[in-house]
Amino acid sequence: MTNYLDFEKPLAEIEGKAEELRAMARSNDEMDISKEAAALDQKAADMLVDLYKDLTPWRKCQVARHPQRPHCQDYIDALFTEYTPLAGDRAFGDDHAVMGGLARFDGKPVLVIGHEKGNDTKSRIERNFGMARPEGYRKAIRLMDMADKFGLPVITLVDTPGAYPGKGAEERGQSEAIARSTEKCLQIKVPLISLIIGEGGSGGAVAFATANRLAMLEHSVYSVISPEGCASILWKDAEKMREAAEALRLTAKDLAELGICDRVIPEPLGGAHRHRADTIELVKGAIEKMLAELSGKSGDDLVKDRRQKFLTIGSRGLAA
Repeated sequence: MTNYLDFEKPLAEIEGKAEELRAMARSNDEMDISKEAAALDQKAADMLVDLYKDLTPWRKCQVARHPQRPHCQDYIDALFTEYTPLAGDRAFGDDHAVMGGLARFDGKPVLVIGHEKGNDTKSRIERNFGMARPEGYRKAIRLMDMADKFGLPVITLVDTPGAYPGKGAEERGQSEAIARSTEKCLQIKVPLISLIIGEGGSGGAVAFATANRLAMLEHSVYSVISPEGCASILWKDAEKMREAAEALRLTAKDLAELGICDRVIPEPLGGAHRHRADTIELVKGAIEKMLAELSGKSGDDLVKDRRQKFLTIGSRGLAA
C-alpha cells in the first residue's frame, strides 16, 4: 500500500478510483471496465510526471522523508554480501540508530556504516528514528579505525534528521563524539565514499559524510538544520518551513552547483519509494564509479584529496 504525501493527494484519488473499478470487476465477471481503468491509469501517469517534474525544496524534503523510501538496511541487504554486523563503542553501549560492519561489494571487502531509521513503529523506536547518540558515532570511529588498519574502503549511507539532542546524549558528550567522527573521516588512509540516501541533517550527517566522494540521490536533502528548525529560529514560526527550505539550498542540485555534492544519482519517476529496486541498482552503479575513481591512490593522496575538497568548499565564484 502506497503512502501518499500531501502534494500527491490528487494522484491518490485517481489511483484509488482505478483500484475501485478493478475491485468491482473482480467481484463481477461480466463487468468490463478495462477502458475506464486504463484511462484513469494514463491520467495518473500524466499527473505523476507533472507533480515530479519540478519539485520545490520543501516537497523534496517530504519525498526524502517518505516512510517507504529504501533505508540503510535495504541497501545493505541488496548490495552487499557476507555482511557481518559489528556492535558497540567499547565504552558505553550499542546504538541501534547506527549500523555497520564488514561486507563485500562486488566481491571485494569493504566496511559499511549507515544510519537506520526503521520501517515500522517498533523498529523506528528501536532505531531512535535514525538519530544517533554519542555511542553511535564512537562505534563508527571504531569501525573506521578497523578499516584503516586492514586497508578496507569505507562506504557510508547517510539518512538522519540529525544527531539525537536528548539530555543523556549531551551528558555523554554528543558534540565531542560528532567532532571526533568527523576528524576520523579526515584521517583514515583508505577510500571513503558517502551517499545521502534520504535526509542529511546537521552535524549528525557530516560526521559520516566528510568523504573523498559525496553522492546524493536526486530527491535527498543535506543541510545544516531542518527547514522546521530554521524557521523556528529565524521567524519563531515552524510553519514557515517552505521559505526556510528555499533559503537553505538543501537539494542535490543546489549542492552540486555549490561543489559540496560530487554526484547526483537520478531517481525513477515518482521517487525512490515507488521504485525501490531500480533506485538501489542506480546507487550500486554510483558506488562502483566512485570506488573506481579512488582506486590506486595512496593513503596520503586520499587524505590530501579529502582535506582539499573540504577546504575549497564555498570558494566557487570568489575569484570572479
